Amino acid sequence: MAESDAASAGKSTSAEFLPYGRQSVTDEDIAAVTEVLRGDWLTTGPAVARFEADLALHTGGTPAVVVTSGTAALHVAYAAAAIKPGDEVVASPMTFVATAATAALHGAKVVFADVEPDTGNLAVEAAAALVTDRTKVVAAVDYAGHPAELDALAEVAHNAGALLLEDAAHSVGGSWQGRPVGSLADLTTFSFFPTKNLTTAEGGAVVTASPELLGRAQAFRNHGLVRDKALQRYPDEGGWHQEVHEFGLNYRLPDVLCALGSSQLTRLAEFKKRRAEIHARYNGALADVGGVLTPPSRPGADPVWHLYPLRVLDGRRRALFDHLRGLGIGVQVNYIPAYWHPVFEDLGYRRGLCPNAEAYYEQELSLPLFPSLTDADVDRVVDGVRSFFGV
Repeated sequence: MAESDAASAGKSTSAEFLPYGRQSVTDEDIAAVTEVLRGDWLTTGPAVARFEADLALHTGGTPAVVVTSGTAALHVAYAAAAIKPGDEVVASPMTFVATAATAALHGAKVVFADVEPDTGNLAVEAAAALVTDRTKVVAAVDYAGHPAELDALAEVAHNAGALLLEDAAHSVGGSWQGRPVGSLADLTTFSFFPTKNLTTAEGGAVVTASPELLGRAQAFRNHGLVRDKALQRYPDEGGWHQEVHEFGLNYRLPDVLCALGSSQLTRLAEFKKRRAEIHARYNGALADVGGVLTPPSRPGADPVWHLYPLRVLDGRRRALFDHLRGLGIGVQVNYIPAYWHPVFEDLGYRRGLCPNAEAYYEQELSLPLFPSLTDADVDRVVDGVRSFFGV
């Protein structure tokens, strides 16, 4: 899931501003990029294949197609699934708009199913109630880095003759029931935006074990070009000849960014560990605050906590948001239900469609969470929350 980082807004003059997310870039990352800049290939070169292979080491060996953003990954995944006008995509609304928008751009009707009230993930029963013979994809989101009920959702999708797409923008490096994210769904998408669990500045990936889906994703990423003479309609045109049999786009991730991604992957376990420590520190320090709910973790889930989604009760979320921003703490809200966006409203979607998602949104507040966040930073955030509630 792609997203814009608005955390730099509302800076305080009384203390150093603390964003809700921040990239972690080292000298080793810079050296990896510099090495590519000094070489012959800035794009479509060996660093791309290396990053794809490195990424597959974290997806149970499932092959990857790297692309220019998390949004591009979703667009490519729906293209690989051959989404066309008249098809339906059952999707979670508790996500950045791209999860649904990219399906709509292929002409699909997006059918929003409600979420679990505690995790914010797509509810199995809600998705099962909405699949039809027109459903082509069920699109789950690993909200905040907590994997969705992927095994049960796969059963729902497959029983309907559909594919399961896992929007894992928040959860690269996580696992569900002992299996790594990227090995459970028919199609999995990642985002490598700066605030995510690893970054390529902008970037994303589509992961799939299906050779057919993989081939379609690779083709769509590169304009749909066919260079294999055995597959061309007019192979005798000349050695320069290439053809387009199905439309695609240029979603190629350049070598310079792939080199950054490979370097970042060497520290993914370290990032995951520190995010878990911060999450646990928040949980422990806020457990006795009566006006909030801390995020749960389901049995069998091994999250990579991209967000810390605090739930603020009694209609006080906005007041706490303003209070913390006033202290120079860059809290954020993730996300308004996707169908609340005017572009979906103009298509006939109305508020009230998914009550759990709307209730979750009305309470959600993302506290700062990134690997370089210090314990003192966490305690500063905690003090801000506790001072608001007078505890």
